[in-house]
Amino acid sequence: MSGAGVRRRGRRGRSASSARWLQRQHRDPLVRRAREQGYRARSVYKLMEIDRKFRLLRKGATVLDLGAAPGSWSQYAASRGCRVVAVDLLPMIPIAGVTFLRGDFLEERTQERLRGLLDRSCDLVLSDLAPDATGRRTVDRLRSEAAAEAVLAFAGSVLRPGGSLVLKLLHGADSLVVGLARPRFARCRLVRPAATRKDSSEIYLVALGFAGGGEREPEAGSGS
Repeated sequence: MSGAGVRRRGRRGRSASSARWLQRQHRDPLVRRAREQGYRARSVYKLMEIDRKFRLLRKGATVLDLGAAPGSWSQYAASRGCRVVAVDLLPMIPIAGVTFLRGDFLEERTQERLRGLLDRSCDLVLSDLAPDATGRRTVDRLRSEAAAEAVLAFAGSVLRPGGSLVLKLLHGADSLVVGLARPRFARCRLVRPAATRKDSSEIYLVALGFAGGGEREPEAGSGS
């Protein structure tokens, strides 16, 4: 994962998982296409599909990219003429048109610095954050829910009225998170882009038409 705290693994576990990851990357046609087109990761094709469907990235818009490294979403948003502010715990090679902050988004001091870089408002929040997987479904779902709630709260403090949010979730966390988002946005959709790997449980919430009002809490009893 990028963007929030990571748990260190032992050398043997890291080597085995790294070997599997390298093998999968080598066989993946989208990895090759991204490399040929100059993008840093295959995940760019997920954002491209979402953008085609919902027309989120407009020239001159201010975009916040959470969990940005290695930077393919920031690359694409900048290429669409957006001003981008990006954050991740991992380092990121500079991108023209992108202001990068290295830090843990979940820390209050990082959020305050982001507000300053955004001049306290933006048109679109992109979040590709995902807590490290433990292999235990309940634990992973709860972690996904907690990260998503933090993103929703922060988005509520920086989005302009009418703004949008794209938020990665793990399947199972969507019910709670959509229920929290609906009172704040005019429209909420769950999307699984074609570029999502078959063995992945991730899904994206696309929330449109932010109602404004800062960190307003959702109404009691709101469901998905």
